[in-house]
Amino acid sequence: MNKEPILQVRDVTKAFGGILALNRVSFDLYEGDILGIIGPNGSGKTTLVNSITGFIKLTSGKVMFRGKDITGRPAHKIADMGITRTFQIMRPYYSMLAYKNLVIPLFSPRAKRTGGWRGGGKLGDRDTVSIDILEEIGFERDSYVPYKLASTLPTGYLKRLELARCLALKPEMILCDEVFSGLSMSEIASMIPLIERLQMSGITLIMIEHRLRELFKVANRVMVLNFGEKLIEGLPEEVIADARVKEAYFGSEEAKEVMDHA
Repeated sequence: MNKEPILQVRDVTKAFGGILALNRVSFDLYEGDILGIIGPNGSGKTTLVNSITGFIKLTSGKVMFRGKDITGRPAHKIADMGITRTFQIMRPYYSMLAYKNLVIPLFSPRAKRTGGWRGGGKLGDRDTVSIDILEEIGFERDSYVPYKLASTLPTGYLKRLELARCLALKPEMILCDEVFSGLSMSEIASMIPLIERLQMSGITLIMIEHRLRELFKVANRVMVLNFGEKLIEGLPEEVIADARVKEAYFGSEEAKEVMDHA
């Protein structure tokens, strides 16, 4: 492949005391791709995302974004470069209205620099952009939902709100930590086209998921972690057929079902 990776992760290692949560994990990610990261609970998936996005410091290793070393940079600096993330346990401003959750990232230096909001800087302009973004990710513009307190929103809307807050920063890359988790099948069915639209718009994605069947519908490549180490990386059909992956997921009924029908 001739083009340079947008993200390069090299020998990333993270130890908590004497426990290795990540052990020399390396991979490349190319612009516009969707990389799925799977693995049993405790395999290091969220630790890897936290390491890339600056929420924890690496023990050793290097992370490069567009050729720049971002290892050890604080989370807000990495976000300002265009790398955003969602959280497995959602973190909205619960006491604020849903659309007001977006006004805060729209005040960020990156949003101003990249044109994340329009107009002359009035608060009302950002309010309008907030509603626009929420509409793009599935909030009904003419309903009362964007104007509800975030604390009153069901899980499906909170997941979309997490993505909307990322989009307010005009990101180049989004790392999604179990965006399908807790959703009904109908909610997942409506979320998949949204993920595909994000990819078509040029956004590169990393998706941590336990919902394997749904992940394999959108991911270009899949990487498997087990006990903090990279087990395999490849096309979804290659990964799911690998005997080591089946062994790692032994006991997971959903995984066995997916693998049996792959």
